[in-house]
Amino acid sequence: MKKQNPKNASSKRNPAKALRKLHKRLGSQVSVGEDSCFRASLDNLRLSALPEAVIQVQEPQDVRVVLRLANKHGIPVTTRGAGTSATGSAVPIQGGWVLDLSGLNQIEIDPIARIATVGAGVVTADLQDQVEALGLFFPPDPSSKKYSTIGGNIACNAGGMRCVKYGVTRDYVLGLTGFLADGSPFEFGLPLKKYVSGLNLRDLLIGSEGTLGVITSANLKLVPLPEKRWTGMFAFKSEAAALRAVVGLFKAGVSPSILEFLDRQSVGCAEAYTGKKIFAGQPRSSILLIELDGLPVEVRAQRKCLLDFMAGVAVAHREARTDLQAEKLWQVRRTCSQSMFSIADTKLNEDVVVPIQKQAELIRYTIALKREIGLATPTFGHAGDGNLHVHIMYNRSSESDAAKAKAGIQKLMQKVVELGGVITGEHGIGLAKAPFMEMQHSSAEIAAMRAVKKALDPLGILNPGKIFEAFEVWDHELVDVKLPWDHR
Repeated sequence: MKKQNPKNASSKRNPAKALRKLHKRLGSQVSVGEDSCFRASLDNLRLSALPEAVIQVQEPQDVRVVLRLANKHGIPVTTRGAGTSATGSAVPIQGGWVLDLSGLNQIEIDPIARIATVGAGVVTADLQDQVEALGLFFPPDPSSKKYSTIGGNIACNAGGMRCVKYGVTRDYVLGLTGFLADGSPFEFGLPLKKYVSGLNLRDLLIGSEGTLGVITSANLKLVPLPEKRWTGMFAFKSEAAALRAVVGLFKAGVSPSILEFLDRQSVGCAEAYTGKKIFAGQPRSSILLIELDGLPVEVRAQRKCLLDFMAGVAVAHREARTDLQAEKLWQVRRTCSQSMFSIADTKLNEDVVVPIQKQAELIRYTIALKREIGLATPTFGHAGDGNLHVHIMYNRSSESDAAKAKAGIQKLMQKVVELGGVITGEHGIGLAKAPFMEMQHSSAEIAAMRAVKKALDPLGILNPGKIFEAFEVWDHELVDVKLPWDHR
């Protein structure tokens, strides 16, 4: 892939000189080896663009050193955690340097204030395990939590299954520490529950995908760990019936902590993968998986309300009586993603969001789209907050299939916007969603975003090529590589 200089980069760009200075300052932390550069060249999108160097950050001040040199010499800098991004947010598409923040993995917990101060490289599941040992809870729960880092979660405002009750990453960030493009330090917010001093630049950085600054640590709000959890699975005759039931549940006063949806295509993949029927004796059904949590008395009351409502709309259900039974039910949801590769070798995962009242209309559209383009469109996701993951499956070797998939994505995004939705709920824009920004936002909105970018990063060195720049993933060959979180 041909590398391009950032549009606003300094005309004095001298990468060789900058790299020599970088080696002098950080020594063995700087790698230009083929293996290191390749690992840092791609994320879960599997589009590879080789950087010129990878810097293993050991302390926050390393970031300042890198950024001051990069800003002076016009070197692109891409910040990286684990590389679980599905949209190419962590791909150094214009070369330059990659900042690997995985070494910033310190965790400090204040159990009295219920605040955790963590490095950007802390793995989400590690934080959750440590706070739960203290009777506390960090709710953001992305499917990649065993690998994804807190910095990456903040960069994309990650969500997960518990958003329906607990919200997204943004709702738990109290303060951010890091550096602007020129190496100037910032501290936006503090480890305090209340903070209204000045403009809210903290929230501006959340979801900015490393384009406005480099976050090195965060102060995170914690909540008490729920005393009791209950899990149930419900089958429905159709996808629309299941998603209408979601609306009905809320009207009935049920407040689930998790409310997940699987269409019949997804269920079929999971059943084929495991060799087991999910509801024996029933025709293949669309499914809702539900978790309730809270005080025991609250959970009992919520369960009764839920079962009373479901008695009139679901065709079958299963309840977990033990933690082991609950885990078996959740395995259906965890399995369906990797099981889709039995259909085709390439999966386009579009994390769209529509109002919950419009989900039934969206699923009818995706089923119709399947017939129109002749490709499978298995769909599952977080039905409690309208965040459905629509997958378009195709074989990479087939130019015809690829063309159909591209056309299908365009149609899907147009429909989502038409329904009052958004093109991404938790994966970010990166490279893959950039072509749809003008579909979602007016020219004035995009101009305002660009103005913010220009103000905070005048030379455009931070994660260039993302969000605003026209980019067609389809024109680039993807790398067939097994990543740590792959289970197929």
